[in-house]
Amino acid sequence: MKQRTPAFRIFRRLLVVVGAFLCSAVGHAQGSGYERTFPQSKAAIEKALTGMPTSGRLPVLDGFAMSADRPLERFQRGYYQSKFQVSAAPGGGSVVRVSVQVTAWYADPVAAKSGYQLLTSNGRLETDVLDQLTDQLAAASPAPARPSPPATAVAKPAAAPIASPPPASTDATISAPVPRLPEVRGNYSSSLAQGLEQQKSAPQTGAQKLEDKDGGPLQTEANSLEEILKNQARPKNLVAVKKSGTPVVASASLTAKTLFLASAHDEFEMLDFTRDWVHVRISGLSRGWIWRNNLEMPDSVPENDVAPTAAAVPTAAETFHVSREETAPFPGDWAPLRGMRVKIVSVENNDEQAKDSGPALRLEFAKSVLDKDYAELAQKQQELAGIVVIFDSVDGGMIAATFATLQQWKAGTLSDAALWHQCFFDPPETFSSPSSSGGE
Repeated sequence: MKQRTPAFRIFRRLLVVVGAFLCSAVGHAQGSGYERTFPQSKAAIEKALTGMPTSGRLPVLDGFAMSADRPLERFQRGYYQSKFQVSAAPGGGSVVRVSVQVTAWYADPVAAKSGYQLLTSNGRLETDVLDQLTDQLAAASPAPARPSPPATAVAKPAAAPIASPPPASTDATISAPVPRLPEVRGNYSSSLAQGLEQQKSAPQTGAQKLEDKDGGPLQTEANSLEEILKNQARPKNLVAVKKSGTPVVASASLTAKTLFLASAHDEFEMLDFTRDWVHVRISGLSRGWIWRNNLEMPDSVPENDVAPTAAAVPTAAETFHVSREETAPFPGDWAPLRGMRVKIVSVENNDEQAKDSGPALRLEFAKSVLDKDYAELAQKQQELAGIVVIFDSVDGGMIAATFATLQQWKAGTLSDAALWHQCFFDPPETFSSPSSSGGE
């Protein structure tokens, strides 16, 4: 066997070291695909994350998740759950790593093999969450203070540079979310106000006194900006979302398809409204409906636009009472509760001769039952999978909710409207109002 020289042995060791370095570099690149470094502290990052939605329902799975062995079109009711890891960066700031878990109901041709399964996120959700965090941190960071001009810089106000007024917007279509107008101090910017104060306090020459008869260049600019702000008045037909996770749906119905979940303070142009729903423009020709109680309405819209009647309107507690409670298998064919044991609450009208109580009171009373019985369900979650409210009357119906949905609702991650969109209604028209353009 040929004797290997010391130089060859050293060269071979170098190749091993370089190869190990390259492998570790590649592994770091793959492992940091959903990491992002921020200049803020770890405490500031964690505070910002508490105000962001971390879970919700996906309108579609295509484009968000992947399935290696089963066709994606057989999956339904996709949900996502975000998990964050925040650590201090070596060079200062923080490193945020986000991972998203996607689950969906798989409808197998063999019914016994159907069930919820875990899918692989394609990274779009993680990137979107990190972008939202970046925007939220940028909005929370205070704008750097502008240094005051030296005293000598305003000794001659006529020579101060005049900024051109910003052009007025020419876009006639309002898309959502609508950006808010920048806040101003008084009717013009703080730097301009400071310049005017310095102009008034600075000694004036004879030529400047003649010029001040017309207001001076800075006063002219202030008047011009005031006129622009008047022309850029806030539109009076905007509605604002009260709570993150509010669903925007395709039609005015509790069983309508969810288009997406809006965030708190998102603003939309209001096209029309009923007692229960608001028709909004999403963008361009895209339209949607939002449950009215989840919106801050314009001042021009009265809180109660229904004509008053002489008789007092009864409340849900005055209209219904719980007649019976029992534990039994789910009395329906809804997949999330099919074959499972649930708590069944039967409800009757206090006055059997009364007219149809209407869907609004039924939903209000059902919500009170779900709220009251959630504590018992949480203690028996191994035994009970959900709650069913049955209205035992001619115009009655059934509402069913799973424990997972109620848990999110009680935790505050689901609004009331989002709760109803994840419940089961049988028949749906029983909980629909004819005056709501398709139901509640």
